[in-house]
Amino acid sequence: MALGRVLVAVHQNKWILKMVGDVRMTLCNTIDYCLQSMYDKAQFDEVIVDLTETEGIDSTSLGLLAKLSIKTRQRVGKVPTIVSTNADITRTLESMGFNEQIFRIISEKSNHPDELLEVPSQELCEEHARKKVLEAHRILMELSDANKGKFKDLVTELEKVSSL
Repeated sequence: MALGRVLVAVHQNKWILKMVGDVRMTLCNTIDYCLQSMYDKAQFDEVIVDLTETEGIDSTSLGLLAKLSIKTRQRVGKVPTIVSTNADITRTLESMGFNEQIFRIISEKSNHPDELLEVPSQELCEEHARKKVLEAHRILMELSDANKGKFKDLVTELEKVSSL
């Protein structure tokens, strides 16, 4: 699998976040940096997450996408859109509780501007990574009872390590 990258573009008050390759916990700081920049600086009324070139995505990254949905709904009052043309990725999204209240998932490639820019990779120290993984999994646990069961032990262990 290709190393993961995060690309972004803004077009007519629409933020496009494209995740390419293998999107893993090592990108959590980069993803969070991008999202924070969007909320701090931008006027927007729509957010599209393009996963058409995503080869794999882990639960930490999915938790950050759930965070994106929560903040977007609070800010503009509507759910963001995920574009996924890969049936495996779509199944993963659905298994994590990404339903119509969290994201509008579509399978048609959307036309977006060619000027997608790569978000610079953000350094990730171990402590910060642990905090991001914990935050992401707590968010996922709130989405469904199934997620509570899946991530309960991980969250408990991360909380123990964080309190040391």
